[in-house]
Amino acid sequence: MNAMNGIRTVSGLIAIGWLALSQAPIAAGEPFLPQQDNQVLEQLTVKATDPVARETRALRANLLHDPQNVDAAVSLATRLIEQSRSEGDPRFLGQAQAVLAPWLNHATPPPSTLLLRATIRQNAHEFDLALSDLDTVLRMQPTNAQAWLTKASIYQVQGRYEEARRACQPLFRLAGRHVALTCLGDIASLTGHATKSREQLTSLLDRPGVSARERLWIFTILAEAATRTGDAQTAEQYFTDARSLDVKDQYLLGAYADFLLDQGHAQKVVTLLQHETRADGLLLRLTLAEQALHLSGSKEHIAELAARFAAGRERGTNVHVREEARFTLALLHDPKTALSLAQANWKIQKEPWDARLLLESALAFGSREAARPVIAWLRANHVEDLRLQQLAAQFPEERS
Repeated sequence: MNAMNGIRTVSGLIAIGWLALSQAPIAAGEPFLPQQDNQVLEQLTVKATDPVARETRALRANLLHDPQNVDAAVSLATRLIEQSRSEGDPRFLGQAQAVLAPWLNHATPPPSTLLLRATIRQNAHEFDLALSDLDTVLRMQPTNAQAWLTKASIYQVQGRYEEARRACQPLFRLAGRHVALTCLGDIASLTGHATKSREQLTSLLDRPGVSARERLWIFTILAEAATRTGDAQTAEQYFTDARSLDVKDQYLLGAYADFLLDQGHAQKVVTLLQHETRADGLLLRLTLAEQALHLSGSKEHIAELAARFAAGRERGTNVHVREEARFTLALLHDPKTALSLAQANWKIQKEPWDARLLLESALAFGSREAARPVIAWLRANHVEDLRLQQLAAQFPEERS
């Protein structure tokens, strides 16, 4: 799981916190009046003739025809959330929330609407509120597999690994053995059992009936596990396998871009992301690649990212903290502010990239004390990540 506001889908299950690409905020300001009738105001992320667009229109028509039908609302909201994941467009999440609003205002909202609100809240990094919604759903529907999977996802993002494992367990009887094993394997790949996890997850790929989205989920976990253990060749193959499924996923794009950046393949990142600038996380990676190549476009993108993060701070959102910390350290070269942001981010979520940013910022600023929580987390959870171990080793007085 990585924190870049996006969505990992598992068959019909939507585990949104699994991937979180920070979305591009919609800037507020004075109304813009075009000077010419043929002036392009915005490029739509989905073409009207696209099958997904047609399906969305059909779902909207169903809800308009029967506005009291909660199933129609849930179907439309689910489709909108999926579009947000694949397109990196936060407006789809706002539309989904608006579709669900009439039922969420009820004294006792239907479980299906609470489940989707939990995924939207998870996407906004409102983890405690999302968990509260999920607990309510599970009190009413203890066999709701999606609720258990989303709960496991949130716990893993928060670094609450034992609770995440417990949330995975009901999936053995509710969602199929391969879903439960993938849920557990994701956690195991990070917490001291990378080799065994990779063997088990690889074997799941040969099972009949594993969907394309489930294969995407598995391949991405395998790619990240191989990356953390320093097996770049295998990681590259898994990323290639995941991308060959032709399922557009913002999280996969971000994870692959990170891998390429670490391998020194900045030009490949530019090629990969040059048309994927709506999500803050992807624009950030593109800008890092442009800077590495000394491309002139990096200056414009740095200014745009700064404006986006400033808008996020004005709204009081926590969604962009990780990306802003990385931006501040790598592109603004301000380790003091980056460290403050990385520490604030660590209070919200504890994944490898969160740890990396805090360690890198602490090193750049020269604060051994700031690194203590991450080093303790690495030891307590037996985290297998060569890069994190190398960074932690640069704080010699922290070694036992």
